[in-house]
Amino acid sequence: MSPLTPVSGLFLLGACVLAIAAVGCVFELSYGHPQLGAPVTWGILVLSTPLGVGCFFAAVRSARQE
Repeated sequence: MSPLTPVSGLFLLGACVLAIAAVGCVFELSYGHPQLGAPVTWGILVLSTPLGVGCFFAAVRSARQE
């Protein structure tokens, strides 16, 4: 098993924060009255989902390389 390197840890931290943001946006949108407004909440959701997946894969790749 590969050790957790500082770089992969930062990518993993980013993936976790972005996943929390995406889940929060889904709950806000499903509630019906997002606090930041629907366009901003949709924007956060649309940006955080692929960025979170990308950060996760970057963390795995970085841990495997080192």
